[in-house]
Amino acid sequence: MTIFDLPTPALIADDEGIAENMRRMSDILRGSSLRLRPHYKSHKCAALAHRQIASGAAVGMTCAKLSEAEDLIFSGITDVLLANEVTDPLKITRLAELAGMCRLTVCVDDADNAAALSEAAVRAGSTIRCLVEYDIGMNRCGARTAEEYFRVASAVARLPHLCYDGIQAYAGYASHVISASERETATRDNERKVAALAEYLRARGLAVSVISGGSTGTAALKSAGGVYTELQAGSYLFMDTTYLPLGLPFRNALFVLASVVSRGGGTVVLDVGVKGIGADQNDPVVLNGRGEPVLGTCVLHEEHLMLYGSEWAPALGEKALVIPGHCCTTVNLYDRIWLYRADRVADRLEVSARGCSR
Repeated sequence: MTIFDLPTPALIADDEGIAENMRRMSDILRGSSLRLRPHYKSHKCAALAHRQIASGAAVGMTCAKLSEAEDLIFSGITDVLLANEVTDPLKITRLAELAGMCRLTVCVDDADNAAALSEAAVRAGSTIRCLVEYDIGMNRCGARTAEEYFRVASAVARLPHLCYDGIQAYAGYASHVISASERETATRDNERKVAALAEYLRARGLAVSVISGGSTGTAALKSAGGVYTELQAGSYLFMDTTYLPLGLPFRNALFVLASVVSRGGGTVVLDVGVKGIGADQNDPVVLNGRGEPVLGTCVLHEEHLMLYGSEWAPALGEKALVIPGHCCTTVNLYDRIWLYRADRVADRLEVSARGCSR
């Protein structure tokens, strides 16, 4: 059975491309002190998480939501970082229970939240590991000053059944800067901020064993910088058109298989829209039968991809590969990923954390 026998739209992934991207990330990190902690939100597939761990390159997994962490833990992953704050009382109780099943780390940026985590961990008889988040430019979560950070981190370090491990410092905006020199400048500026914070903390007797952050677009820079200890890259495994202009050493391995349902007058219509492909970042790219990008203006509707002003003249019913604009949000729209090798279906993987947004 080939991938072109699948009903469309279908989410498919090049098994050899995935393996190659994993090798290339290992090459980037080899010889450095940086360890990979892949982000689960990029594929939401427990089978792929285990494959990343089994490769030896990853020390554990990063996730965005408590429900993602639960999916990972119930699949047998033993080291999970929840790279967000958890403040809902019911979720805190569940977090403390899950912390008794594995090495579970969560982010904190408030002393009262830390106290609530501690109380839940005491009740559950577990230990919750904590990274205190530092805002280095996202203007989202995290302490804004070194003094504020120290107050929160000191509170975490004193509380029973909590373990302060270090710093969460994520700057996702730097990862998508197209100019390599500007991306490096932004990354080095962020590293200087984090290094200064770590020095400030150590001078006050607070050990910093982990500095976690970074993403696919800054992987090589973080590896060479020597400041961070963990890299939270996720998209490197699949890639997408948003990362395409950066010239990173990874190849596109994730596609949506779609069918031509109408054509004429320089317009080609495919049977996949925003319900089947992430539309929150760059536009998707349609490939022709030779694997070449098709020129034209792409517009997504609910159920259709409209390609205007194209010289492509496909047959009605012809199937095409579409590179998503954003791999993470695209994966979350499907129940399964079809793996293929040389166009033949090799496996079918469950997107086990699809819809895990709590």
